[in-house]
Amino acid sequence: MTQIRECACGQATVRDEAALWFVRLQEPAIDAEERQRFDAWLAEHDAHQDEFQLLQTLWAATDLVPKARLQALCEAPNPTIKRRPLLRYAVAASVLAVAVGLGLFSGLNQSALYNAEFVTALGERRHVALPDGSQVDLNSRSRLLVRYEQGQRSVELSEGEAMFSVEHDSSRPFVVAAGAGKVRVTGTRFDVRCDASQTRVAVEQGTVRVQGRDAADSDFVNLTAGLGTAVDAQGKVAAAYAVDPQVLTAWRSGKLVFNNASLSEVAAEVSRYREQPLRVGSEAVGRLRLTSVFKSDDTDALLKALPSILPVAVKSHADGSQEIIAR
Repeated sequence: MTQIRECACGQATVRDEAALWFVRLQEPAIDAEERQRFDAWLAEHDAHQDEFQLLQTLWAATDLVPKARLQALCEAPNPTIKRRPLLRYAVAASVLAVAVGLGLFSGLNQSALYNAEFVTALGERRHVALPDGSQVDLNSRSRLLVRYEQGQRSVELSEGEAMFSVEHDSSRPFVVAAGAGKVRVTGTRFDVRCDASQTRVAVEQGTVRVQGRDAADSDFVNLTAGLGTAVDAQGKVAAAYAVDPQVLTAWRSGKLVFNNASLSEVAAEVSRYREQPLRVGSEAVGRLRLTSVFKSDDTDALLKALPSILPVAVKSHADGSQEIIAR
């Protein structure tokens, strides 16, 4: 792909590259190496970010244009793309044309507007741009199913963790199902973590409604910025409590931040980034508290540092797992 070093060298070329990247990022099969190439392209120039953001916004507007008109725009030879507001739908149509040409989009002929699955491997983080302009950051070992229909944007986080930045659309609520819980929003920024025993929700911006997956519509907890809650395996939602979203979402920058966390909590968090689980040897050890910051891609450094911070030792087992024991 041609590298653009200066904005003035060709706005059309930048727009074409942005369109190609936008379509490519919708595919579940994109790997970490290609994701890194996209991040490098995006950071290379402000024009790249501007064009990519424009396409995200305009993609969401395509369902407002009659299907016949969109199809005609896609089939038109060499469409002229301009910035004037009245012609912006042509830009969105050009994205559709690229998608159709690559065989990556078939929404014009399906009842579902969008349907995709995204998965991250151990230690992998991934950014996903959704067709309505919403964005999702996936943490290690996560699985996300996305289905957009006329009246609702449905997402299921079956495992792992995701940070959602949802574009406002009062006509199509954004609903995240995770574990025994369900989160409903129209536009906001929040984090959802799905563990075996509970689903945790924390809000950085806006308002969300959290309820058990099978609960009545009137049974929910409202969260605003700086608040969080947890939904247990039976679908019971805890009362809202104060959270630090910056700490909870530090994983997005590759950090593990522990603020007076119990070693049981530390072990559970670290296990998400290791092939084999990290365990605590006793309840007493699990109650010890830790305040520190580590890199999520170097959890060995955390294990090496623990004995110098707390009265513990780290024991390795034959299966490759490790255990924190009293010293």
